[in-house]
Amino acid sequence: MNGRPGWLQKASHRSIWASGGITLVVLCWLLWPIRLTEDPLSLMLTDKDEHLLDARIALDGQWRFEGTDLIPEKFELALLTYEDRWYYWHPGFNPVSMVNALVTNIRSGHIRRGGSTITMQLVRLSRKGKGRTYREKWIELTTAIRLTCQQSKTAILRKYIQAAPFGGNVVGLEAAAWRYYGKPPSLLSWGEAATWRSFRNSPALIHPGRNRQALQQKRDALLRPNG
Repeated sequence: MNGRPGWLQKASHRSIWASGGITLVVLCWLLWPIRLTEDPLSLMLTDKDEHLLDARIALDGQWRFEGTDLIPEKFELALLTYEDRWYYWHPGFNPVSMVNALVTNIRSGHIRRGGSTITMQLVRLSRKGKGRTYREKWIELTTAIRLTCQQSKTAILRKYIQAAPFGGNVVGLEAAAWRYYGKPPSLLSWGEAATWRSFRNSPALIHPGRNRQALQQKRDALLRPNG
């Protein structure tokens, strides 16, 4: 015979049911499908060997090519080294980076650092220019966690590379490689791959067509062994 009082047994049963209900709600929230914004693509004309012959700008006025499944190793290394070193290990957000950003912002009195991971940046790009507020940061963080639960790291990285701005009206690495260098991303050199990463923080101010000296300095710093 169980020596526990009846009220204690009932409380234990309620606790189990409550825990199960909360777990179910959290799982449903994490796994509820996320639809990222899909932008129009440029019309591309290629030959039988997939060499680009001609292209037309997308309906929204952007050069945005359809990306390939292959992520160039050189660009990936340059991107992750500077942007998100722990990308393959964190759950969509990096608490250390966020704490550092919060401390910097508090000391400066305004938002200077975001502490966003690549996953969070992809969410922000999909949300189309929402303001840099703490509320938006929370939405980006929670959505990034859900996205990490639903998709592989490789798939998320591929979508980010295709959606990221690369100066002017050029969007995505595929379009940038063809527009600036006339070749596919897979053929980029180490210097070219580092160049793309170097102006990702301010593509409207520094890119191959503007402030090239500043761009070269940032690229060279990234290529140094201790960069």
